[in-house]
Amino acid sequence: MFYASLFVEYFKNYLKRRLTYRSDFWIEVLSDLLFQGMNLIFILVVFLHTPLLGGWSQEQVVFIYGYFMVPYGIFSCFFNLWGFTERYIVKGEMDRVLTRPAYNLWQLILENLDPASLSGTVVGLIIMGYAGAQLDLPLSWHDPLMFVLFTLGAIMIYGGVYIALTSISFFSDAPTGILPLMWNIQNYGRYPVNIYNKTIKFILTFVAPFGFVGFYPAAYFMDREEWGWVALWTPVVGIVFLSIGLSLWNYGVKRYRGAGS
Repeated sequence: MFYASLFVEYFKNYLKRRLTYRSDFWIEVLSDLLFQGMNLIFILVVFLHTPLLGGWSQEQVVFIYGYFMVPYGIFSCFFNLWGFTERYIVKGEMDRVLTRPAYNLWQLILENLDPASLSGTVVGLIIMGYAGAQLDLPLSWHDPLMFVLFTLGAIMIYGGVYIALTSISFFSDAPTGILPLMWNIQNYGRYPVNIYNKTIKFILTFVAPFGFVGFYPAAYFMDREEWGWVALWTPVVGIVFLSIGLSLWNYGVKRYRGAGS
């Protein structure tokens, strides 16, 4: 309850700030939607030149992209730690965080909430609904539960990977180069993994498992006979990578000696 009350208070503060500059909030939402719209247009342009992409139709690829947007929007809302090194390590704000009783990572998450990113999740659900209707996908009674389970697993994968990368800041004051690289790799997860060569497919499945944040869970609903068994590993992969990320983070915090060090 203590951590839940912290979330409520931080969210209230976020609303107060945003209501002061409402135009900034809507501009941010609009920019996110335009960015996602450009990605969707790119997919549509690709299918102007080919009827299939790795054996997948336009509607199927759009469905995969829609699913990809759902966990990514939630992740972006709660794990907005892109400026961690500059703000908390270089400028020393981590010292302030560590003097408070709440778990340090939870404080950082709450301080950097970005609810505007949830607009991508809403749009992703709309895209999935439209593409699913075009594909006439059958819906079983347990599919909504599987969707929630897969989404939670995907969010844990995102969180685990980026928490681990952010924790590098405790050991080096210049880890910024790897985050944009990982962001580019994650975008491979919004397309079918079988369109890539074996090396990239291996990376997206076992090393940086972004195949589980988009393609594999989405494929479960379209062709579960072939891809369903892989998709079921999504929550397991999420738990493993989140555990690794939190372990590295906690180790880095113990190693941290303050801004002066």
